[in-house]
Amino acid sequence: MRILVVEDNIALAEGLKHDLKQAGFAVDWAPNAREGQFMGSEEPYDAVVLDLGLPDGSGLDVVRHWRQQGHDVPILILTAWDAWHQRVDGFKAGADDYLGKPFHVEEVIARLNALIRRRHASMGPKLVTDGITLDEERQQVQLADGSRHVLTGTEFRLLRYFMLHPETILSKTRLTEHVYAYDGDRDSNVIEVYIKRLRQLLGRERIETRRGQGYVLRGKS
Repeated sequence: MRILVVEDNIALAEGLKHDLKQAGFAVDWAPNAREGQFMGSEEPYDAVVLDLGLPDGSGLDVVRHWRQQGHDVPILILTAWDAWHQRVDGFKAGADDYLGKPFHVEEVIARLNALIRRRHASMGPKLVTDGITLDEERQQVQLADGSRHVLTGTEFRLLRYFMLHPETILSKTRLTEHVYAYDGDRDSNVIEVYIKRLRQLLGRERIETRRGQGYVLRGKS
């Protein structure tokens, strides 16, 4: 899954990027409101972490702009502006969650995972699809026979996206947009390599190729 962090504090942003990548996210960073607003409008993010006190404007205006444009990306406001009336303003602007600074990164990750699952109507604490259970904390997959397998970062992001969209045709372009950060290796042909690896774990029949369209994560036949 792909996250946008809009934060002007470079040290804080770098720390968040590192921790979110360790948690299995592809992460892009914008240092100000203008770049953040543009990137959030142009790229298909799965969630946004947004500061309010940006050097060139308010994060609330960024939220309002995205919502007025019809963008429904989940937004977690992460800010030192943590008075009750400021939280109310954030929710009124269209934010989905609000967390004050200082914070524990584990809580940020937990809230992001909850927002993403909620967006895809997956309300349980774990992602489960027909005998496949994804352990997001350990980045492992457990199969119906009880075996557990450690995933690489790309395998984890790819399988998580498939599991959030079961029985849905996903093009290579769409998968690439959600698995890699903006500056990552975005060669869509590489996706085929990772899909082959997932098939070796899950069984070839679980990920179906739709020629000219993309791939589908299927339930048990």
